[in-house]
Amino acid sequence: MARGDAEFVEFARAASGRLVHAAYLMTGNYHRAEDAAQTALVRTYASWSRVRDDDAYGYARSVLVNHLIDSWRRPIREYPTEELPEQRRGDVADEVVTRRWLLAILGALSPRERAIVVLRYYFDLPETQVARELNVSVGTVKSTSSRALEKLRTTGRVDTQEACR
Repeated sequence: MARGDAEFVEFARAASGRLVHAAYLMTGNYHRAEDAAQTALVRTYASWSRVRDDDAYGYARSVLVNHLIDSWRRPIREYPTEELPEQRRGDVADEVVTRRWLLAILGALSPRERAIVVLRYYFDLPETQVARELNVSVGTVKSTSSRALEKLRTTGRVDTQEACR
């Protein structure tokens, strides 16, 4: 291995799960999330000598968010194949219900609102860092976050009420 490769492998193992989960929350599609996380790790590896001593995870997260935003602007065309990917086995009913509920309420948000909510509340980033990563003003982060949370409260309440019927 080249110098620094072992460090990157350790970093990728530690960060990939969280990157996939964040991308899933932003896209609502597990396969797109895996692809986005893989792209973020590849691009992070390409800059590893420069970023490994700084905040490598922050760099990978920024690459992930920028990649997803770019894909919303310029969708990539995918073509189906006959081969199905490996699927997890086991009893995951509670996870499926929770995931569907979360995706349903996140689906009410615009891509920018989703990105802000995920960066702000999943990654627990301060508003200034979210603004810097999305290249928007802090005021935009605050107002968009406020609107998104109100949508989530309203949608979550409606979905919960419907589920109880």
